[in-house]
Amino acid sequence: MEKSYCPIDTFTNVIKGKRKGTIILHLFQGTKRYHELAKLITDISDRMLTKQLKELKDDGLITRTIFPEVPPRVEYNLTALGKTIQPVLKAMYKGGLLFEKEITATPKKSIQI
Repeated sequence: MEKSYCPIDTFTNVIKGKRKGTIILHLFQGTKRYHELAKLITDISDRMLTKQLKELKDDGLITRTIFPEVPPRVEYNLTALGKTIQPVLKAMYKGGLLFEKEITATPKKSIQI
């Protein structure tokens, strides 16, 4: 996590990325294993999901617990810091719904050249 000029930039830099907000929202519901997240987020590659989980872990928003079993079991949870951003992400989710509603309600205007 790197500090930016503005705290809003710091926040968005931490949660921006391919489905980081979605990963966090799913983890608000409780512990998830990798394959559970992959099933919930269908439009992300394994490579990208792994990358985003690593970045969220490095930024202190999630924990990754490996259980010494065969095959190894890996679980992801939100940290205390990760849990504190729930109100912000819920507000962003609601804002996204409003924008989607507006996008579908407003017909696209074609540009005349």
